[in-house]
Amino acid sequence: MDERDLRILTAIAELETGNTGAIHEETGIPESTIYYRLNNLRNEGIIENDLYDIDWSKLGLNITVIAEVHATYEEEYHTRVGEKLSDVEGVSQVYFTMGETDFLVIAHLADREMVERLIGDFEAIEEVSRTQSTFVVTTIKDEPRLLKNYDLETLLERLPDAIDD
Repeated sequence: MDERDLRILTAIAELETGNTGAIHEETGIPESTIYYRLNNLRNEGIIENDLYDIDWSKLGLNITVIAEVHATYEEEYHTRVGEKLSDVEGVSQVYFTMGETDFLVIAHLADREMVERLIGDFEAIEEVSRTQSTFVVTTIKDEPRLLKNYDLETLLERLPDAIDD
């Protein structure tokens, strides 16, 4: 894995496509090189399927942190603070919640230094009053495609009446 591979994977994530022409336009890397490198990434197990799911641990991002973030209440703070949390490097998910915790934030990081920087970046946000972090030891389930979590019958029951078979 080198810089070109990372540029290709980043382009796929940003463009939400594995189209070699689109990746070429984004990166300037020749399409034949992109095709060759994508095949190598598949063979190495880094790209897991045609949906371009990535095994993040093979990129060294094997520390998952779930942070509870408490913020000072102000009108529309959830949008403002949520956007600031979303901009922190390594953050992949931000949820505004009800209850004692204002936000749940999930990040995938490589090492202790990145964890310390993440927490520091959270605490540098003016509205953040405190954080509490949990480190994932073992991931039991992480399914990004929600439809895989339901039986077809359950989904069909939820369809609006206006939709016919």
